Amino acid sequence: MEAKDKAFSHKKTLLTKGNLMDLSSPKVMGIINATPDSFYDGGVNIDLDKAVLKVEKMLKEGADIIDIGGYSTKPNASEVSIEEEESRVIPLIKTLILKFPDIVISIDTFRSKVAEKAINAGASIINDVSGGNLDDEMFETVAKLKVPYILMHMRGTPATMQNLTAYDHLIKDIVLELSEKLKILRSLQVNDVIIDPGFGFAKSLAQNYEILNNLSYFKQLDCPVLVGVSRKSMIYKLLGVDAVNALNGTTALNMAALLNGGAILRVHDVKDAVETVKIYNQLTT
Repeated sequence: MEAKDKAFSHKKTLLTKGNLMDLSSPKVMGIINATPDSFYDGGVNIDLDKAVLKVEKMLKEGADIIDIGGYSTKPNASEVSIEEEESRVIPLIKTLILKFPDIVISIDTFRSKVAEKAINAGASIINDVSGGNLDDEMFETVAKLKVPYILMHMRGTPATMQNLTAYDHLIKDIVLELSEKLKILRSLQVNDVIIDPGFGFAKSLAQNYEILNNLSYFKQLDCPVLVGVSRKSMIYKLLGVDAVNALNGTTALNMAALLNGGAILRVHDVKDAVETVKIYNQLTT
């Protein structure tokens, strides 16, 4: 019973493409990095045909959402122009919509112009790692488009974020910063907001684990929570491996996230995450 007591209320839905996505059972979001320099799979999905095949595999394995990004946000990642970012993601989104009409795509971008073009191309969720910090027009764009918005916690930019890990009270500070943005979004009548605590973004290794261990604290925000820890340094640095060998640690943390109330797992390895959700559901039935 402890896991159920700690979990969020799962009476949650998201309106995507005119349909309600039921979050009473956790969902799996597959990552497609259409970039040459992402920390784990950089360059793999630059080729359009290869990216489409990767998405097809993820869908067959049970992915509920496909998250497409064209700008690496790893520490000290290279700058990318808006035009270059769009060229990486828009053709891919259009191709996927034609091939898989029912697909649910989230666009991983902090730029409102890229987000709007992606939604117009067929994406149905905006995933903003900056939580609106890097584009003053993002919140109004989300409100205009009337799509679910993933509000992630981050401080600074990818180049500066790891120098901004000083908090007075880690969990309370993050919740407060997110709640202030939630008020703005609510005032703009943005109804579907997903919270992402931002693992690895302006957090030390120890802070990442503190957040995961206290994930249920975020229930006071009354939003589904997305957890993105897949193959991150909080795993491979702790275990003394590299990102390629961090799948076992990822699975362990994904189960911890579900037991603490996570509603969406953002992952590179869909099959393993879907199996984790299945076991979690059996444990908590």
